[in-house]
Amino acid sequence: MLDTLLNFASNGLANAGWLTMVLYVLVTTQLTIFAVTLYLHRSQAHRGVDFHPVVSHFLRFWNWLGTGMITREWVAVHRKHHAHCETEQDPHSPQIIGIRKVFFEGSELYRTAAANEADLEKYGRGTPDDWMERHLYTPHPMLGIALLAVIDLALFGVIGGAIWAVQMVWIPFWAAGVVNGLAHWWGYRNFETADKATNLTPWALWCGGEELHNNHHAFPSSAKFALRRFEVDIGWVVIRGLEKVRLAKVLRVAPALDERPNVSLPDMVTLKALLTHRFEAMTEYYRMVIKPTVREQLSAEGTRRLGAMPRRRLRRALANGGRWLDKNGKTRLAAAVENRPRLKQISEYRARLAALMEQRRPESALAALQQWCHDAEASGNRKLAEFAARLKQYSVARA
Repeated sequence: MLDTLLNFASNGLANAGWLTMVLYVLVTTQLTIFAVTLYLHRSQAHRGVDFHPVVSHFLRFWNWLGTGMITREWVAVHRKHHAHCETEQDPHSPQIIGIRKVFFEGSELYRTAAANEADLEKYGRGTPDDWMERHLYTPHPMLGIALLAVIDLALFGVIGGAIWAVQMVWIPFWAAGVVNGLAHWWGYRNFETADKATNLTPWALWCGGEELHNNHHAFPSSAKFALRRFEVDIGWVVIRGLEKVRLAKVLRVAPALDERPNVSLPDMVTLKALLTHRFEAMTEYYRMVIKPTVREQLSAEGTRRLGAMPRRRLRRALANGGRWLDKNGKTRLAAAVENRPRLKQISEYRARLAALMEQRRPESALAALQQWCHDAEASGNRKLAEFAARLKQYSVARA
């Protein structure tokens, strides 16, 4: 009897080798990642994809089993993040509360935000409210992860406790720490969004596609996160596979930017495309106008910095209107721009372009856009004129 108990404690029911246990950890943790990114994020929070009820409920069950997270709470916290990104109301912005706190205490920040009942009511609407949610998943979130602990111990014996520990820290580390933290702190950007979201890597394989965070913030409701030819979103690969066997229905993907030749005056088609692709437009303004103008200014002055502003920091500050600079940084930016007409000009035109996209009346926005293009073409700045000509061609590609 004692030998039987010791053998069970050592090997569990599976009597598995190290390779099998490693494979089990990788499969279960990746499945947890998919349950979060496909179900909680792309389907529930942003309505970019619908899954067959069998798939949907399995992913919901796996979240309960592998994370103990409640759908309504996760969705509410994430929607609030988008609604107030990089502000004091953002539940987990490293720009506001620091990268160290978000990276190492991301799960605590999530729990604090999830306890706000007013936010749950405001941002958690439309999530499941069936019998299972009311009687099992929501009132007993810890029961799922306790059940997983029992399963791991039964399969692998004492080592199952270590396996369970890895499974429990997987989402707090990769999602709450890496994605919520590093993906708003470091990486590359395809789009000049109004926040600091970045893409950590173009090959989004480890976090189910969540590494392409800047792309997601540019087009939040898109079920597909990879938006450049060199980018790979493994979550989208899974969605497309499920779609082929009729277990998923894609509702939204990021629209493509198209061009119409020989447009002499911006019209409502242009305006619609500009508003749809506002972040892409601001990115093109940065690449076509700001970067070359700064380069020419530095070349003319024979320097690599203007006053206290290094070239790279100056370009980024001009790209976002100095939004992320502190008081001293804004003072240095103003000093760098003030006595340099070309830098002042492109800064003012960028501010005008951003302002017209915020106008609520389409007629007013269109009039402002037409005036902007006219002024840019008559500005004497070749880069501005080229961008205006490009902007007038904007249209939304047909799906």
